[in-house]
Amino acid sequence: MPHTPHVVVSGATGLIGSKVVDALLDAGYDVIRLVRSAKTEPNPRVIDSLWDPSAGVIDSTVIDGAYGVINLAGAGIGDRRWDRIVKREILASRVGATTTLVKAITSVPTPPQVLVSGSATGYYGFPDQIVDETSPSGDTFLAGVCTAWERAASGAMTAGTRVAYARTGLVMSPEGGALKKLLLPLKFGVGGPLGSGEQLWSWISLEDEVRALVFLLEHDKAWGPVNLVAPQTVPHRELVAKVAGEIHRPHALKVPAFALRAVVGEFAQEIVNGVHVEPTVLESLGFEYSHPRVDALARWISQQV
Repeated sequence: MPHTPHVVVSGATGLIGSKVVDALLDAGYDVIRLVRSAKTEPNPRVIDSLWDPSAGVIDSTVIDGAYGVINLAGAGIGDRRWDRIVKREILASRVGATTTLVKAITSVPTPPQVLVSGSATGYYGFPDQIVDETSPSGDTFLAGVCTAWERAASGAMTAGTRVAYARTGLVMSPEGGALKKLLLPLKFGVGGPLGSGEQLWSWISLEDEVRALVFLLEHDKAWGPVNLVAPQTVPHRELVAKVAGEIHRPHALKVPAFALRAVVGEFAQEIVNGVHVEPTVLESLGFEYSHPRVDALARWISQQV
């Protein structure tokens, strides 16, 4: 077992999770990664612990005495066409993993001080007004997933653990997610906005997402829902235009909504619709962004492609 303070991370091998592990190590923590199969990790401050969240199997000793838990486990949302089976997996993977973690948290002699549990701005659905952490949930599939996800995490509070729900927006990184899909056609000069381009995208850079998750872990007043988005929400076409300008590529070709639906099914509505999400809590806690505006985001992206 590592020396304290240590942090347990689920979803630790994904795009965000792997960067979170690196940030935690840089911040002086030891890390236990919850993994489904044995990994090799050359860093002696990283330990892998096998778990099977769908079966409720976890070694609770890794939770006992941990400083905190960052829960990012869940099946990918945008990498497959949605059908009944995929939607069931999206929901079950998040609720199952979170329930397994919470059972461990509430069963150990020394529960972690904090659980930072993943959620998403999909919680709000597509209202036609600006939303913040006080706004109600929407009536879409993803809104229902986020509601159930957060409800599962809330059980950790019975152990005296502070719980923060990280309602993450569209994470911008050339390494994966929505931006990677946009960048490929842009690089070949055949890219452009998805759908009308008028939909509002509430986004956050990968760097700020990782920094914000560690911030929530360490800030003792961070609890309940916290929107992880940049303070500037823009129409999707503007974000595409800024990025295309920085990498010196045209961006005139739109991808029509019906084409998106043919490829990704119901998930297309999450792309072609939008919502203006304000990071009210994160800003009130004093978080400082590296990329608060689209101009800064586009410059950061251009340095990596």
